[in-house]
Amino acid sequence: MVPVTGAPAPPLRAPVLPVERGGWWHAYVCPAHGVELDHDGLLDGAFPAGGAHCRHGCRVDDPSVRGAWTVLAHQACARHIRALARSGRDADRHTAVDLLTVYARRYAALGTTHHDGAADWMLPGRLFHQALTEAIWAVTIGQAARALRAVGQPLPAEVPELLRALDTAARQARDGLVAAGRFDSNYTAWLVAAGAACSEDPEWMNGRHGMCDHALAAVRPDGWEWEGSTYYHGFVLRAYLLTLEALPDVAVPDEVSSRLTAMAGVLDTLTTPGGLLPALHDGPYDRPPARYELDELRELLPLIGAGASRPRPVTLYPETGYAVLSGSGLRAVVDFGPHGGAHGHLDKLALYLYGDDTPWQPDPGQVPYGHRGWRGHYASTAAHPTFAVDGLDQAECAGHLIGHDSRSVAVGCDTAYPGVSARRHLTLRDGELVDELTVETDRPRRITAQLRPDVDLTVRAGGDGTLETVWRGRQTLRGRHSVSAAAGLLYRPGPGPADDPQRIRSWVDWTATDATTVTFRSIYRMES
Repeated sequence: MVPVTGAPAPPLRAPVLPVERGGWWHAYVCPAHGVELDHDGLLDGAFPAGGAHCRHGCRVDDPSVRGAWTVLAHQACARHIRALARSGRDADRHTAVDLLTVYARRYAALGTTHHDGAADWMLPGRLFHQALTEAIWAVTIGQAARALRAVGQPLPAEVPELLRALDTAARQARDGLVAAGRFDSNYTAWLVAAGAACSEDPEWMNGRHGMCDHALAAVRPDGWEWEGSTYYHGFVLRAYLLTLEALPDVAVPDEVSSRLTAMAGVLDTLTTPGGLLPALHDGPYDRPPARYELDELRELLPLIGAGASRPRPVTLYPETGYAVLSGSGLRAVVDFGPHGGAHGHLDKLALYLYGDDTPWQPDPGQVPYGHRGWRGHYASTAAHPTFAVDGLDQAECAGHLIGHDSRSVAVGCDTAYPGVSARRHLTLRDGELVDELTVETDRPRRITAQLRPDVDLTVRAGGDGTLETVWRGRQTLRGRHSVSAAAGLLYRPGPGPADDPQRIRSWVDWTATDATTVTFRSIYRMES
């Protein structure tokens, strides 16, 4: 049926708000397969009959999954209310007012007590287990109310009361983090954004423990949020941008503006021409809701005048400990920095390889935290393209920069294992990336170099102990590999990245046994 030109758009659907309080969204994971469950029925007001769907055929229904679904439903309903509030139709805006009023009455009925289901380690909220989740919801509620006020839409007294209550809750939670010595937490950025969105009080920007203070405390001089996680870096930057959006007339000091611009520059440098953003350390791998978050972030970037730039062949982030090499269709990232706190992985000197839109050898990301087994796997050394000794995990440790120039970088780590020193030297040369990984030990050990693809990998062994690899995706990568000592090859199936632990990929473990010094050398070239 052909639509009639000029016909008015139909009114937006009114969501059914969940009645229950939200739980912990990270519990929204299949206990059998480790995948995030499907986001079904989030605007319907009721948990899916028969349980939440898993892409592998499971139906999961237990209190923690229901609580997690309720978190997602509240967030989805808040976004829909915002869309109604920003609509050009009077009927949509009236619906937004009605729904905000329902939320206001329900929130008031909770009183000032925290959610009694929150775990001991959580900073508790009222409508949600976590104050963080509540802050994200509150930002959207504040945006909806602001959109309605901007067009002169009358609001019942309950709605401003809700905004004041959310502002107070954000302030109390923020002050709790400050008292606990956790002001630099990513939670703080969102509590600040919630306070700004709900109150429009300039103190949330330039007051004590406001956004400006947080940006200088939580963002390193090289532009990275201190945890070194791509996801949490973007998560915090998005909160800052939402604070700026809520307080457009409040001046931002140059030092803070520079820090925010540097944060945007990090994402620009990491992102491939085809739009791939490496999921370094904790963070989802290829998760649709995360793509929505990135889209919102990019829509807000004009607030700081950030634009795309052409990456240099070598970009170094010395405080956070990443080097990004770009050239001849390759994007390589080597990790040598601090562990990164609770969101760090045991992956020192890992080498991640990307084409324009092909993740040849990506950081595998992380599953929802509610699945302890798979969460442990994706933080482990075995899951990453790095080195391992005696089949053990690396320690939580930091590497160091040895040297660099315009076409190469050398990094090292002496604390991943007792008595073990490792160095990785990467060079862009003649359309190729040359990688040399050297490991030295104080006694004979079993030293392994690991390849962890997310594409079809073909391995061919040469008669002289060398290997050839072909990494096939939208772009094809070819590798030539050699080793300085006698080494055995284990070419085996292993879990793919964290978006689906059941997706099998080919793992390569190249191991020198009873060795004290070994160098693994690889030369990569993109197939034209």
